[in-house]
Amino acid sequence: MARPINKKCLDCSQRSQQEAIRLHGPGTETACWNPKTCPRKRSHYRNRKANNDKQRGLYREQIAAHQQTETVETISIPVQAPPVAQLYLYKEKPKDSHLHALAVSVWQGSEKLADIEPIHCMGMTNTQVRHYLNQVLKVIRERFGITEFEPPIRMEPSECEIADCPLKDKRYVQTA
Repeated sequence: MARPINKKCLDCSQRSQQEAIRLHGPGTETACWNPKTCPRKRSHYRNRKANNDKQRGLYREQIAAHQQTETVETISIPVQAPPVAQLYLYKEKPKDSHLHALAVSVWQGSEKLADIEPIHCMGMTNTQVRHYLNQVLKVIRERFGITEFEPPIRMEPSECEIADCPLKDKRYVQTA
């Protein structure tokens, strides 16, 4: 916090130096005149507004320069992500619901490397589905070196991407 303004010094700064010494010099009632400090104080009080404006301007420039140099540099470091196999299970929400279809895709980072053709699982037992997934895993292990699937992604059966899906059959689609 700034020091409070001394009203006597402010008044004194508006007078000439001779008059200030005559009013506040030695032998007067106040005797506050100090030849070492008073000329500087008088200058400060006379030019206070201009000095403060100048300091504010310098501060604003300093802040602006700091903000310009403070921009965050973004560095892109290429990462050679290993290929992963995404398993998409098309089934209803409850965990024990029937598996409608499944699909597999192979990704490396954000680049899709391969798609395994989706299949319907209607009528297949759990053993048959596991056997099929083992066959898929064998193929992608040979081609991409992938030994296991990523955690499965559940999709709604209505999102099934197989062209001749029975859910998309016009006879079974309800009209609103």
